[in-house]
Amino acid sequence: MNTKLKSFLEGLYYVYQRRELINPDPLHFLYSYDDVRDLEIAGLVASSLAYGRVAQIMKSVDGVLSCLTREPHKFLLGNKNFEVVPAGFKHRFTTGHDMNVLLGNVREILEEFGTLENFLGECLRVSGGNLFSALDEFSGRLSKNRAADSFSLVTAPKDGSACKRLFLYLKWLVRSDDVDPGGWKVIKPCELLVPTDTHMHNIGTKLGFTKRKTADLKCAAEITEGFKEICPEDPAKYDFVLTRFGIRAGLNVDELSELLGAE
Repeated sequence: MNTKLKSFLEGLYYVYQRRELINPDPLHFLYSYDDVRDLEIAGLVASSLAYGRVAQIMKSVDGVLSCLTREPHKFLLGNKNFEVVPAGFKHRFTTGHDMNVLLGNVREILEEFGTLENFLGECLRVSGGNLFSALDEFSGRLSKNRAADSFSLVTAPKDGSACKRLFLYLKWLVRSDDVDPGGWKVIKPCELLVPTDTHMHNIGTKLGFTKRKTADLKCAAEITEGFKEICPEDPAKYDFVLTRFGIRAGLNVDELSELLGAE
């Protein structure tokens, strides 16, 4: 293990892994929910819309969650007229219809399994504990009835993409500290993959964790394995603090290799 890297990351975690440093981040909306049954729905909405400009993400997530009231779980189970999100809603490639399809699928899952966590647990049981296979089923059910040419709000590992928003959702629901609210027990933090986009791909490359040219699923797995060398019980632990590079003053990702003595 690179003890210098471990010390550096732990220092970042100590300084920046604080709830008051969240904004602007869609994770902020999850702090409004105490019941994990509501939190898991809010987290799915927030993570599925976590693409594009931050200001627009915050506006769009707020708009959808406002439609679901303060108790999304109860609201979805009690709502039979399923045009929840106004037809005029638009978030880049996502329309109000797309959101209503997703929320309709969530309602069906809640009616059958009680919670999204219970459904993921069933997916894991059927898959024999294979997380990727379970997530393929989990994502497939949430994407049911989606138009073939519409933007995928919940991606599946079988497609080979990094599934950044899916793994971000799992990180929020599984990890528990001052930033990630947690609440799910169906999988453990050690099983998480690091949410990987172009920014995390750049960091993983500078740390020597991956040589892949694109941020795909294999790249996410390699970056995760790199962080497992540092923190095997919680490889996604440093995700939030590392995404502060380029956002907070004094944190420059271009200086990361030099700071760590990496090649």
